[in-house]
Amino acid sequence: MSEPEGNYMRVARMVAGSTTIITAALGLSMATAGPAAAADSGSWRAYGNTNPITSSSSTWHCAGTKALATDVGAQVCAIRSSGGGAVQGAVIVRNNRSSLYSVQAGMDLYNSSGKLGAWVCSSSGVGANSWSVCFGETISQSGSVDSVGIANGVNLGISPKV
Repeated sequence: MSEPEGNYMRVARMVAGSTTIITAALGLSMATAGPAAAADSGSWRAYGNTNPITSSSSTWHCAGTKALATDVGAQVCAIRSSGGGAVQGAVIVRNNRSSLYSVQAGMDLYNSSGKLGAWVCSSSGVGANSWSVCFGETISQSGSVDSVGIANGVNLGISPKV
């Protein structure tokens, strides 16, 4: 399989897996959700008016911003620690509205050998005119990684490798 075909299949699996997890989180029947509900819990962190990328000593490689709604955007990122030995996936959400906006997000993390993990952050309010980030687990990894993400059912694509 060529790399573009492989990336397409990976995005499709992430979207299908996140849909399953979102379905399970909403309490709908797992019989209709399918078997791919294995993901760990991610964690939200609010940043207020501070850009999480520029305020960090880590290296962030992010896909372009996708619109979730009018004045709300999200992007998937792969992050490498400042020391270089650890990585994690993240979904950044920027809410430019004057009111709270609810988001559920998820991402995976891959290296050349395959999937290192997948995480979902349950629905959370992103404050008015602020940034919030859904982080996956930090993993020891010196090789390059990338991440596929989803937020409120919107495919955020694949981050550049970090």
